[in-house]
Amino acid sequence: MVSKSDVGIVLMNLGSPDSTAVPDVKRYLIEFLMDKRVIDYPWLFRKILIEGIIVPKRAAQSAKAYASIWWEEGSPLVALTKQLQMAVQNDMEIPVEIAMRYGNPHPEVAFNNLLKQNPELKEVVLLPLYPHYAMSSYETAVEYAQEIYRKKKYKFKLSVVPPFYDEPEYINALTESMRPYLQQDYDYILFSYHGLPERHMRKADPTGAHCMKVNDCCHVKSPAQPYCYRHQITVTSELVAEKLGLPREKWGISFQSRLGREEWLKPYTAGLLETLPAEGKKKLLIVCPAFVSDCLETLEEIAVEGKHSFLNSGGETFTMIPCLNIHPLWVKAVVKYCTQLITQEQEA
Repeated sequence: MVSKSDVGIVLMNLGSPDSTAVPDVKRYLIEFLMDKRVIDYPWLFRKILIEGIIVPKRAAQSAKAYASIWWEEGSPLVALTKQLQMAVQNDMEIPVEIAMRYGNPHPEVAFNNLLKQNPELKEVVLLPLYPHYAMSSYETAVEYAQEIYRKKKYKFKLSVVPPFYDEPEYINALTESMRPYLQQDYDYILFSYHGLPERHMRKADPTGAHCMKVNDCCHVKSPAQPYCYRHQITVTSELVAEKLGLPREKWGISFQSRLGREEWLKPYTAGLLETLPAEGKKKLLIVCPAFVSDCLETLEEIAVEGKHSFLNSGGETFTMIPCLNIHPLWVKAVVKYCTQLITQEQEA
């Protein structure tokens, strides 16, 4: 049996460039976009596309975007993940480390730091900070951590917390983080999630016959749902809307951060921000539940570019609701998910 003194925790987030310098951003973009679960084209074509076209074109632009939201302590996403680490650590005696899928700190560093604190470590609980399953987020984080675990032949057991998109603690934390913003006058709430190519939905479907094929597939029970991003974000949105008592006509779902020309999940956030004012939805609240930590996609793409687009299209007020970051209810949820898995492992 593994006692709690023999356990460590790793909170794993997406990652960020080491700085806003173009070479660092370029290095980060190559690592990110060359991930076969992010852009799943054949390796040679992917390498030519990314290193020959996309990154040279985007690196300077992305560096400028990162510079516009960079904090004194560095990347907001990394800084906020460290804050979450400290908040969780304050509620637990078990040592807590952080790791990133891309960039630093590397998962090997997190594992080794735990071993330095306890050479007799018997189990590490990995919590990917993604509420929803997608091969380009949750899956790649888990696979990467497990690959490092196998290559380094660590003797401790590696256990992984599953996606928590419908878990009561996460839903409650998200709901209560949003509730204060509903006190202001608003016409509409937009749940903006990170987008994915429609092809990824079909590829992740183990049945090969459900996602994007069955009418109203997100509400039809299927073995595909544990791997279906669109189903899971739909469930999250509906559960939160229900807890907040939102009329159906007062909220909607959209998808941001599209890359390339192929069809992605719709509707696109960028398009809606231009059309909502003409529909009389001029006072907007927007929340990004795919992210638990504010980052480039929330602080720049939505809070700056999205706001500019909405107001220029006739919108009157635009309020971005922050990510969960270190909301007390979210910290409690993280603690529960980790300790719950530890208890299950002990009882097994």
